Amino acid sequence: MRLPTRRPPPPVLSAPARRWNAVALLLLGVLLPLLAVADLTEDIFRKGGFAWDQTLLAWYRAHRTPELTRLAEALAVIGGVQVLPWVTLAVAAGLYRARARAHALFLVLAVGGATLLNVATKLIFHRPRPDVLEAVLREPGFSFPSGHAMANAAFGIAVTLVFWRSRAGWPVAVLGALWAVLVGVSRNYLGVHYPSDVLAGALSSLVWVAGLYLLMGRFRPSLRSSPAGERDNR
Repeated sequence: MRLPTRRPPPPVLSAPARRWNAVALLLLGVLLPLLAVADLTEDIFRKGGFAWDQTLLAWYRAHRTPELTRLAEALAVIGGVQVLPWVTLAVAAGLYRARARAHALFLVLAVGGATLLNVATKLIFHRPRPDVLEAVLREPGFSFPSGHAMANAAFGIAVTLVFWRSRAGWPVAVLGALWAVLVGVSRNYLGVHYPSDVLAGALSSLVWVAGLYLLMGRFRPSLRSSPAGERDNR
């Protein structure tokens, strides 16, 4: 009888290599996006926004179809408060049951924190929404940054970081990015947000989620492993 061969353990990087990975995530995931958000915000509120905001909104209006409108409205529901929180909790519950408790906590904090940050930011800046007469939907509240874009980007980035060291890493990353882009584009298509609202929301979520991951990884080292427990210390 032939015994099954054991899979070799995942490669372990040296301490300097792990530190360089953390520095890269800090630079690319926190510092540079933070500078971009600050510059974007300054241009919007000191210079009155961007010409390409109106140009892109006009392009979306010119290309609306009944089918695309139904799709955008469906994305608004799935990516909104009616569905996304429950999807987040369902994924977190699955991680918790798989004993990946640090990953479950990280996912909930990532999406929940991004949502709270969005509410606070809107109350600070009070940017009006685009012309309601040109919009498919009428939504209450302020425009900057986009709450849908921020919450769904946070979800996509968080699940990517959670599963990055598992076999599902790349597929989850692609699906997470695609989902965040689709939801963001749908907000512009529906005319309820300027493109700069969506861009600022996505960048803000990148800053928040990457920073949270680095911070939690210091105190919950298991977060840097696969949810299945295969740690590679990258």
